[in-house]
Amino acid sequence: MSKGKLVVEVIDAHNLMPKDGQGSASPFVEVDFDNQRFRTQAKQKDLNPVWNQKLVFDIIEPANLHNMTVDVNVYNEKKSSHQRNFLGKVKIVGTSIVRQGEEVLQRFALDKRSIFSHIKGELGLKVYYIEEKGGNNPNSEKKSKEEKSVDDKKEGKQHQQQQQQRQQSSQQQGKVVEEKKAEGKPVTMHATPQPADYALKETNPHLGGGGVNRDKTTSTYDLVEQMQYLYARVVKARDLPGKDITSGSSDPYVEVKLGNYKGTTKHFEKKSNPEWNQVFAFSKERLQSSVLEVVVKDKSFIKDDFIGRVSFDLNEVPTRVPPDSPLAPQWYRLEDKNGESKVKGELMLSVWMGTQADEAFPEAWHSDAAAVHSDGLTNIRSKVYLSPKLWYVRVNVIEAQDLLLCDRGRFPELSVKVKLGNQMMKTRIAQSKTTSPLWNEDLVFVAAEPFEDYLVLSVEDRLGPNKDEILGRTVIPLTAVEKRVDHRIVNSRWFNLEKNIALDGDKKKEKEVKFSSRIHLRVCLDGGYHVLDESTLYSSDLRPTAKQLWKPYIGILEVGILSAQNLLPVKTNNGRGMADTYCVAKYGQKWVRTRTVIDSFSPKWNEQYTWEVYDPCTVITVGVFDNLQIRVPDKATGAKDMRIGKVRIRLSTLETDRVYTHSYPLLMLHNSGVKKMGELQLAVRFSCSSLVNIMQIYTHPYLPKMHYLYPLSVAQLECLRYQAINTVAMRLNRAEPPLRREVVEYMLDVDSHMWSMRRSKANFFRIMSVLSGLVSIGKWFDDIRNWKNPITTVLVHILFLILVWYPKLILTTFFGYMCLIGIWHYRFRPRNPPHMDIRLSQADAVSPDELDEEFDTFPTSRNAEIVRMRYDRLRSVAGRIQTVFGDFATQGERFQSLLSWRDPRATTIFITFCFLACALTYVIPFQVLAVLVGVYLLRHPRFRSKLPSVPLNFLRRLPARTDSML
Repeated sequence: MSKGKLVVEVIDAHNLMPKDGQGSASPFVEVDFDNQRFRTQAKQKDLNPVWNQKLVFDIIEPANLHNMTVDVNVYNEKKSSHQRNFLGKVKIVGTSIVRQGEEVLQRFALDKRSIFSHIKGELGLKVYYIEEKGGNNPNSEKKSKEEKSVDDKKEGKQHQQQQQQRQQSSQQQGKVVEEKKAEGKPVTMHATPQPADYALKETNPHLGGGGVNRDKTTSTYDLVEQMQYLYARVVKARDLPGKDITSGSSDPYVEVKLGNYKGTTKHFEKKSNPEWNQVFAFSKERLQSSVLEVVVKDKSFIKDDFIGRVSFDLNEVPTRVPPDSPLAPQWYRLEDKNGESKVKGELMLSVWMGTQADEAFPEAWHSDAAAVHSDGLTNIRSKVYLSPKLWYVRVNVIEAQDLLLCDRGRFPELSVKVKLGNQMMKTRIAQSKTTSPLWNEDLVFVAAEPFEDYLVLSVEDRLGPNKDEILGRTVIPLTAVEKRVDHRIVNSRWFNLEKNIALDGDKKKEKEVKFSSRIHLRVCLDGGYHVLDESTLYSSDLRPTAKQLWKPYIGILEVGILSAQNLLPVKTNNGRGMADTYCVAKYGQKWVRTRTVIDSFSPKWNEQYTWEVYDPCTVITVGVFDNLQIRVPDKATGAKDMRIGKVRIRLSTLETDRVYTHSYPLLMLHNSGVKKMGELQLAVRFSCSSLVNIMQIYTHPYLPKMHYLYPLSVAQLECLRYQAINTVAMRLNRAEPPLRREVVEYMLDVDSHMWSMRRSKANFFRIMSVLSGLVSIGKWFDDIRNWKNPITTVLVHILFLILVWYPKLILTTFFGYMCLIGIWHYRFRPRNPPHMDIRLSQADAVSPDELDEEFDTFPTSRNAEIVRMRYDRLRSVAGRIQTVFGDFATQGERFQSLLSWRDPRATTIFITFCFLACALTYVIPFQVLAVLVGVYLLRHPRFRSKLPSVPLNFLRRLPARTDSML
């Protein structure tokens, strides 16, 4: 039975290969999807056919759509022999299929069927699905609680199967699942060791319950330690006796008590059959009694009245292990204080023992939060957030016509002001001093779905300093703006300009008067770019906005947020230091927030999260914060959550399918200097389905194609990134509970480009570290010349003479030497992920004056205006120099990482290349190689691509030491 429809609109094709022997073709398109096949009509003798034909397919399993593919083939019809010639094919993955209303025209370059196929041309398609009423959205990211619980169970089973397969595979190969630390001390390449207290520490936590034969709870939580909880679900009550003499009803509520811990439900007024459906969770580590009491009481102004109770012996409580179905609640007769069933009324509830893998865990009331104000309970629960879908809005202001000027006796100075929400940009003043000015200027903004703001364009005439007159205005809703996913030209439109005329001395306004003034615009939503909200050095997502351009994911990232140790207090309560901490992890569009552990300097979260990975050369960021909302119920105080520290891990530095368990130092720079705020213990695993796919990504451009075909300037990107951060912070702050602005800005490094003497010195020393290799070579050569080691000098002379007589061995020797160095460094490869380094960041040698400068506001808070002006200008210029220094250092460090095994896959690729180059340069004469390289470098621009070359793509993906910068 069909639960949806897949629509493939075959629009047209362009520049097809002639295959009928007469310089033309009669093309038609055949589409296959889920064992269904349909075709279009054939266009006779047309190499640029236009079909505009819809092919509709049934979707039997919408939930599995992302795993399916749509195969599109183009053929030439031969009527004489009832045969056909292959003209090209296109494969569309299910993850790129969007719902109806989001589709756009895409042009696909036709692919070959084999290496012997002669194919050219492109095919224009629109692919989308239509959701049946009552059906499930196959690609929906918003699910109900019931759907989430079902999906969690399915994911748990799939994860359990993958775990079993991983264990079976490792047993067959005679390997150990969890790798142990290799003997010998790992050598840190090109770095000065920092103090041991600030270093990374390997841990050995008791993950997933421990042992080889783990139970089925580890299918979802195998990277965290199990935490046992006693759960009590209070559902409803019936036939409760009335304590109110006048009305004969009660104001009931339920009190769940275990030792000194007590949780209460909300109360209902004058209701005998209330429904609560609340869950209470008590940590097994803090159980203070062997009896759980569930007491029903009547709310009163003076003293609450006892109605009845139900008690449970903890030794009799059953254990429930997901993915088993939830324990069914039962009706229990209420007893009096003596344990006799003389009380009228019944209570429906269920009690069981479970772990944090239970689906009731996130929404449950926890015993360690008993002291939290009721208004702050929503701010302590774990939540998952999704970043809004960001678009670049491109407004091309072309020209205006027939503007009405108030003062016709002067030359106008006309410009256009464009406003989108809180973003405002202005064009330059038109050169033509007429009523029909010409600008032809591009303005780019950031917008988020769902689109709530409007584009407001105003044509203004500058009458004097800070005095502009509005000549007309037009308003464009973003929902009416065309979307594009490539570099095709969007059709321009003329918009009427309207003007409101207010009567002096009267609050009323006249009706809008339309006149003949118009403005010529080209407006579109650019979906081919990736909207940068993170620093490019720490990006976690590089996909374009348009979902149609997404590639299938290549791996899974699993992170277990275990615990923290030795946290420093960042706030006090009645003179006592306190810490109410939670973690936030950000990767891609998914943000996760753990629950807040109350009043603990060694909190244990033991929460596990999973992300899909589309590019291994990305970074996950985990931050630790102190929650100030639960102690301050009055939201008007404006208390901000305090930063404790963060950790960044680059995925490309992780070995595949290895579990990394380390304790990361949480380092923060304060006015008094660098401080270690504690340690964060994580368990990280990066697994991939195909190593070949990951290797192939290293040859792809780092950013989507539009960034290279129509690049944005550095100044534009920085301005747009700031607007993107504001947009993301505003949207996430509207969630419940909100992910606060200070958290989002800290995770996204909003102040990463501010001037700092400390950062500038750090980048300078990074450059010097890179150049130290050249200095070492010069010193070595000077030692050879001075015969400090006669044997080495003689060998160098022999090698020099050989290379002179046989120049073809120069490249062979070079690549062979690089290959040997890379293999030699393998034994010294880094075994741990990168982490914050105070020596590299120059945080341990910063002076008080430099700290005062770094923590100064921008603009500066100095009183003297002239000092403020000069100081701000200095910081602005120095900030750019600092960025340039950092970029130079990053490029040099990427060269260093070629043979350092920091990225094991990249080093493997480079060593393999060196081995092949070593063989090829030995076989091919040097003169031939020189001619080929020279001709290739001097080739005609027609044969060059605007996209970066494969070596440049590979270099840009290599890790640098920016991951270790504080």
